[in-house]
Amino acid sequence: MYIDAILWDYDGTLVNSVPKNINITKQILSQVAPRLVGENLPNYLKSEDEYHIANHQSKNWQDLYINYYGMSENEMLEAGTLWTEYQLKNTTPVELFSGIKQTINQIKIPQGICSQNSSENINRVLEQNDLSHKFQAIIGYDDIPNNAQKPNPFGGIKCLEQIFEDTVGKTIFYIGDHEGDVEFARNINKGLNERSKVIAIVAKYSRADTKNWNYKPDFEIEKPIDLIEIINNYS
Repeated sequence: MYIDAILWDYDGTLVNSVPKNINITKQILSQVAPRLVGENLPNYLKSEDEYHIANHQSKNWQDLYINYYGMSENEMLEAGTLWTEYQLKNTTPVELFSGIKQTINQIKIPQGICSQNSSENINRVLEQNDLSHKFQAIIGYDDIPNNAQKPNPFGGIKCLEQIFEDTVGKTIFYIGDHEGDVEFARNINKGLNERSKVIAIVAKYSRADTKNWNYKPDFEIEKPIDLIEIINNYS
């Protein structure tokens, strides 16, 4: 079985964006929920270790904001509308995970990114790392409707449609770091009416722990370069 394309998540998979995301979340909280800043700052925003715990236990960003940060539903919805704006203007450095650039440059098949980050922000980081030419499609939070965000398959299918004229009969890898990414891969498979196969891979190098997940991946990788061996096994 030949792999036709690889789709990546962005945050926690291609880049370590935790310091930036914590910074941005604090800024957004100060605007939409000032009761949750200063001494009342949620514990999960006080360190990278605590952030990882909440991020990998939550089902999605809405669950993260409400059940881990203590925001109301209205505060969460308002925060969602501000995320792209704050992402673009925040200057906290974002670094590729060790081995990501080497791995991506070894891959010869089409690649895309499906993320809840801003596509403009993603493109900027790719350009800074001379990787833009390796991606044929990038779908961010602001490229799809609010009610079609991951794990809804809309963004994944749109990404594939930008890569292929015909999405039938393809075998695709989707790589993420969250249970919601595995669910997303399964939903893309269903959204394509199972006429293509989407294989879910979890990046454990950003501290993902799959043992209690309801949605289990097909593969787990401890470091980015492990992906090359999986690709070769399908060749």
